[in-house]
Order: sequence, then C-alpha cells, then structure tokens
Amino acid sequence: MARALADAGASVVVADLQDDLGPKVAESLGNKSGFVHLDVTDDANWAAAVDQANGIMGGLDIVVNNAGIEITSLIVDLDPAAVRKQLEVNLLGTALGIKHAFRAMRPGGAASQQSGRSGGVVINVASVAATIAFPGISVYSATKSGVDRLTRVAAMESGKLGYGVRVNCIYPGLVPTAMGAGLANDVARLGLFGSPEEAVGAVIELTPSGRLGEVGDMADAVVFLASDAARFINGAGLPVDGGMGM
Repeated sequence: MARALADAGASVVVADLQDDLGPKVAESLGNKSGFVHLDVTDDANWAAAVDQANGIMGGLDIVVNNAGIEITSLIVDLDPAAVRKQLEVNLLGTALGIKHAFRAMRPGGAASQQSGRSGGVVINVASVAATIAFPGISVYSATKSGVDRLTRVAAMESGKLGYGVRVNCIYPGLVPTAMGAGLANDVARLGLFGSPEEAVGAVIELTPSGRLGEVGDMADAVVFLASDAARFINGAGLPVDGGMGM
C-alpha cells in the first residue's frame, strides 16, 4: 500500500513497531518518504507519530489504518488475553488512528496549519471476515465488523463537524501473506479443515473470481479511495474480495 501510494505521487511515512524493517521500507519508496515508530494501541505514541509525520511531509492528508493481528481459536477455547490483544490492535488501534487523523486534518489542526489546507482521507482496513461467518476467527471477525462501524460513524462525525475528512474502509479477501498462510494452517490444526490446502480451496470455492487476493489488489483499492476519483465516496466499505462476501 505504501509503495502504491508513493508510485501515485504521494509522500509516504511508514509507521510501525518494526524499527529494523520500517526504515528500509521507507528508504525503498524514494526521497519523499520517512519512518516513524508507532504502537497503534498507545494514544500518546499516536500523537507523537502524527506530529513527526506532519513535520516530515509538511502536512498530512491521508491516513491508512492497516495494522492488524489475527489469533485463530475456537470459541470454546478462547483465551481472554488473545481476545484483548486483537481488540486493542484491530479496534482500538484503528479508533486512535481516526482520532489523531481528525485532530491533525480538521480546520485549525496541525496538518492544516502546516500545509495551509484542511481535510483529507482516512482509509481503514477491515476484512471480508466482517461480512461472512468463517470458522475459527470469531474475535477477528468481530473486531473487523467494529472497524466497519467505526468507519461509518467517523464519516458522519467528520461531516457534521465540518472536518472535511472522508472516511472509508476496504474489506480484503484472503491474501497469501504470512497472516493468510497462518490462518490456513491454524484452521486445519483445529480440525475445521482436513489440511491447509483444503482450507484455501474452500475460500477459493466461495470466491466468484476463482482465486485468492493479491497484495496489489488491496493497494490499488487504497490508492483509489485516497484519490480525487473517489471524492464523493464517504462512509463506505469497499469489498476487495473477488465476490467472496457478497
């Protein structure tokens, strides 16, 4: 997503816990990029990260809330600590991202003062799990449903208060990243499917496009929602799942 936004002409600051990898990713994006440390569950860390990003870029008008974790479990075996971790990263992290984006981008905010213009775009990454009942991911699904609701309420508040910030989300389908592969292995281990390959096959069977998603599919959707081509799209959820969640 960061690379696609940079390729589209945006200045990009990568924000993450991975202080070893983050700067390397930022450097690969070109001269108009940077890195800031961010624990998305920490309110003060968000404030500092947004302030630093604003300084690096001379303004801020796009925030993509993409941090997320998935801990597979049957409901009868839920671990409260694992539930809290998913709630904090997926739901609280997104809520804080919206909070600090609004504070920076609204009229009179730090970003609007820096750049001379107010408003912007927030894009939250939900999941097709928010729209379907897939076994083994009950808490993850619940948090991503929460991201959907946060998105819509935030869009309404922004409009009512005159912030000028559009807020949308995307629902990615299953992508064979480390998280996606881990899920396939986990649901097979729990006995929900005969093998990881069977789990992946079940997902593809539910997908009219007949394949898993690709990172580029999600990145292109984010670039679209961030662009002026989506200027009248607000408070919406965009499925990028090949039809799996329809």
